[in-house]
Amino acid sequence: MNKSEARKKSKEARKKLSLEEIEEKSLAIANNLLRLATLPEARQVWDKTYYHIFLPIVEQNEVDTEFILQILAGKDKEVVISKSAFDTREMSHFLLTDNTKIVKNEYNIPEPVNGLPVPTEMIDVVFVPLLAYDKQGNRVGYGKGFYDKFLSQCKPDVIKVGLSFFEPEEQIEDVIETDVKLDFCVTNKEIFKF
Repeated sequence: MNKSEARKKSKEARKKLSLEEIEEKSLAIANNLLRLATLPEARQVWDKTYYHIFLPIVEQNEVDTEFILQILAGKDKEVVISKSAFDTREMSHFLLTDNTKIVKNEYNIPEPVNGLPVPTEMIDVVFVPLLAYDKQGNRVGYGKGFYDKFLSQCKPDVIKVGLSFFEPEEQIEDVIETDVKLDFCVTNKEIFKF
């Protein structure tokens, strides 16, 4: 399966989800993220300080990360969110605090208006949005390359955790050198390690 086929399949599957299903599955994903602490090969995920998370595009039926934000707050972690510059395909990162003002951009992506900048090299764990992924950890996003660019700028040992409502595809065939693989993908049913 190529990226555009995987993208289309996932978008169609997401469209069929009700708001209740999204909430239920998102909560299950958050609970499975907590299970990472019990897996020897994934224990280090919760031992870090700076966690980058995406705020969902509700109109695209993305995973609701509110439950994960609650976990991070409960664990006293530093939460980082981003703002995207579509002209340069660069993301700038900011600390999420009680004073952070968030507005939707023209693509309905919730973003911080301003805040305390966080250098990319300080980020320890990235919860990665995706449309599809395969059993080798290759991820398919919306095709703009924001996350591949961002992840390639992170420190080499940054932990990349995809979040998905769906099982992995067998294989994404048109992977290129600049595509950054996931370390884990957490669904509402299970945890995949790559």
